[in-house]
Amino acid sequence: MRIIVLGAGGAHKTETAIARAVRTLGHSCRQVNVVGWTRYLKGLAPPLVRRLVDSFEPDWLIATRPAIRLGEPVVRSLTRGRRSALWYFDLASRALPEVVTLGRSVDIMFVTTLSQVERYRAAGVPTVRHLPQGVDPVTDRPATRSPRRYRCDVSFVGSCQYGPRWWDAPADLPVCGGPVWGTHFAQVVHGAAISLGAHALPEHARERGGGASNRMWKVFGCGGFYLGAHVDGIEAFARDGEHCAWYDDVDHAVALVRRYLADPEARTRIARAGRAHALACHTYAHRLALLLDGRGYTST
Repeated sequence: MRIIVLGAGGAHKTETAIARAVRTLGHSCRQVNVVGWTRYLKGLAPPLVRRLVDSFEPDWLIATRPAIRLGEPVVRSLTRGRRSALWYFDLASRALPEVVTLGRSVDIMFVTTLSQVERYRAAGVPTVRHLPQGVDPVTDRPATRSPRRYRCDVSFVGSCQYGPRWWDAPADLPVCGGPVWGTHFAQVVHGAAISLGAHALPEHARERGGGASNRMWKVFGCGGFYLGAHVDGIEAFARDGEHCAWYDDVDHAVALVRRYLADPEARTRIARAGRAHALACHTYAHRLALLLDGRGYTST
C-alpha cells in the first residue's frame, strides 16, 4: 500500500517513527510536515500539501493533531476516496473541539488512553478505538555512556506544561534545566538507576490505561528500569516485578525506590526483560499493523 503520514516533521517526532514503521511493514510512505509548511508558507501551505498528497496517490492517510492546521475542508478533501485515520496522542481532561473536528473528518480515530474512547464517541466522533504509542527501535535504544550531570539514583524527564514550572521546585530537589532530545534522553536513562513515571495531573490517576505514556515506552526502549504510577489495566502493557515496577502512591514509590536501589541485580534483570518485552510486543510496527487493519489494541 501507499500511505501518507500527515502531521509534524523532524527526526524525533512520533510521525517519523510512524512513517518508519509503515516502511518496516513493507508499505510505501510519504511523510508530510504540516507544521513546517503552515508555519512558513501560511495560506499557501494547504494547496501545496494537497499536491504533495495527491501526487503520491496514497491508499491510506494517517493524520495526527497538527493536520487541523490545514483546516477541516482541506482535511476532508484529502481523505475523500481513501482510507483514513487520526491518531491522537495527548491525554486531555475533556474532548478538544479541534480533535473532534479531525476525528469526524476521517474513517477511524485512535486514542492512546483507553478512557478517552468513550469521551470522543460522546463528543460525536463515530468510530474511536484505543491504540497506545510504542517503541521506535531506531531511536529508542540504550546509550553506552552518559555525562556526569545525568548520573543519579532517580530521574524524571517531563515538559512541565502542567502546574508549577521547574524553577519553582523545592530547593532540595535538583533540577537540570534544558531540553532533552534524541540521544540525550537515552543518556539520561543510562545515567539513572531508576527512571520515574508520574501523572501530570491528579485526575490522570483515575484514567484507565492512562499510565501507558510515551515516556514509559521510551524508557523501555532505552533499556532503563521504569518505575511508574499504577492505574487500572496497566498490566496489559507490562507486569510489575517482571518488566518494570508500579507504585500506588508517593509513599509506595519511595519504598520501591529504596528497595530497588539496594538491589541492582533485580533492576538490571527487570530492565532487560522490559526492553525485550517492548521490542517483541510494543513497537510502532505492532501498532501500525493494527491501525491499518482498522483494529485497536486489546492485550499483549
